[in-house]
Amino acid sequence: MTAFELRDLGVTLRNREVFRRVSLTISAGEMVGLIGPNGAGKTSLMRAALGLIPHSGQSSLANLTARDRARTVAWMPQAREIAWPVTVERLVALGRLPHLSPTGAIPERDQALIDQVIDRMDLGALRLRAASRLSGGEQARALIARAVVQDTPILMADEPTAGLDPAHQISTMKVFRDLADEGRAVLVSLHDLGLAARHCTRLILLAEGGVIADGPPAQVLSANLMARSFGISVWHENTVSGPVFQPLEVVG
Repeated sequence: MTAFELRDLGVTLRNREVFRRVSLTISAGEMVGLIGPNGAGKTSLMRAALGLIPHSGQSSLANLTARDRARTVAWMPQAREIAWPVTVERLVALGRLPHLSPTGAIPERDQALIDQVIDRMDLGALRLRAASRLSGGEQARALIARAVVQDTPILMADEPTAGLDPAHQISTMKVFRDLADEGRAVLVSLHDLGLAARHCTRLILLAEGGVIADGPPAQVLSANLMARSFGISVWHENTVSGPVFQPLEVVG
């Protein structure tokens, strides 16, 4: 089942065409990685898909009201500054706001979901700490938890593993993959191609002003495409634990 669709999407910022005529469909149950070199437009594509920046073309999400969008898509941008000294538990609970009554009271079933996600993101020992006083990686995990607890059909996250230690990079990607396996559509932008190879069911390679590859990781992370888009040589191997992918050196 289609979760959302883009048709001929284009973005121009400060008189520079970022990308043009991007058409794609994301389905429920997919864990899709959006990859590409710096400046290719990964963030702009996600923000345009949500209707947050001016764009040409069409997105099935762009015209939703703010409330309907919050009930349909959980969005985690790159910016991770937490200015309010609320507890981690309270910060995560904010993800339930689109589903609560105007009184803001948290029903028992919502609290149960909050508790579950706090444990899922390894935040139990931090739940009563002020979120603004956590390390950058801990804040990132708390914000991911807030997005997950929103419990929407679609989850979009812009570089969610940036700043996380290796263990939490892996566990976070596993959480996202589990959400996809449970039926959600998950779209994440990534710079770590190894994580993309291991955890995503599909990769979209954005470069040269558009999508130059869209398919299974083994197809998109080919030597030719990596040299063309990133200017690197790569090594990969299939193991009993899954695919291993490693950039080697700059070429050209």
